[in-house]
Amino acid sequence: MTHPFPFSAIVGQSEMKQAMVLTAIDPSIGGVLVFGDRGTGKSTSVRALAALLPEIDVVAGCPCNSATPAAVPDWAEGVGTEIVSKPTPVIDLPLGATEDRVVGALDIERALTRGEKAFEPGLLARANRGYLYIDEVNLLEDHIVDLLLDVAVSGENVIEREGLSIRHPARFVLVGSGNPEEGELRPQLLDRFGLSVEVASPNNIDDRIEVIRRRDAYEMDYDAFMAHWQGEDASLRKRILEARKILRAIETPDATLRDCAELCVALGADGLRGELTLLKAARAVAAYSGAETVGREHLRTIAASALRHRLRRDPLDEAGSTTRVARVVDSVLA
Repeated sequence: MTHPFPFSAIVGQSEMKQAMVLTAIDPSIGGVLVFGDRGTGKSTSVRALAALLPEIDVVAGCPCNSATPAAVPDWAEGVGTEIVSKPTPVIDLPLGATEDRVVGALDIERALTRGEKAFEPGLLARANRGYLYIDEVNLLEDHIVDLLLDVAVSGENVIEREGLSIRHPARFVLVGSGNPEEGELRPQLLDRFGLSVEVASPNNIDDRIEVIRRRDAYEMDYDAFMAHWQGEDASLRKRILEARKILRAIETPDATLRDCAELCVALGADGLRGELTLLKAARAVAAYSGAETVGREHLRTIAASALRHRLRRDPLDEAGSTTRVARVVDSVLA
């Protein structure tokens, strides 16, 4: 079995990689939206990160990746009590996927052959405790977007149809990617992503050469390439696990809360989700760097990713969202 391209071997794209790592430390940040050019490592990053993370313990045969036998849904049949380890799931949600495929549906074959009503789980069940990846998320059909919004809010998938009444946990890190030139994302879904990242093809010749060199080595001499980067990935995995352990112990001064609020007010961000995401992401940055207190340096590090997609459009300000956030950060956190 071929292992995904190592996360540590991805050249550049530091903001995208930082956002992925932070959601691995604290999944409640709310996922990552990656917008930019094709072929810049968006899909590679999410698969590489999932492969980097430690395996999760699940009940063998559970369609929802339940951690304990008590958590297995009562509709899941033939599931025992054995606990096994499996890689963190990464589930692709393709464009054009039907509603039944996403949320699950009546098992037609079983209904026809045995006359029984049974539930066939969908992609949301398989993504529980892992990642749900949507390429070209801005082209997703509206009714699928509505489904995702409902599940993202509740963390539970509820199916009421054809005499079935089914529910199961559906908590996952949502990662979406796309090209803004091909269409905009609905504001409701945009707001659900905790972090947003803009990626572009590298302009530096040396960086482009290094991308080619590493990809070619991965394909031409897989064993040697993986042996070379396994140590780097192991170190990164260790840092993520250590950050998870200390995350809840990170001290949050009132001054940091005030900074979060003042940043969002100055930027005109709607609602309070901006402050909450900014705080969670900054706290994850602090944990990742081994700090005991979350402060202004951590807010500066993550402010653009947490806030650029929450800005109102200003027809009198032609500066990009990243520039606008940087300007306000420099002013408020001076």
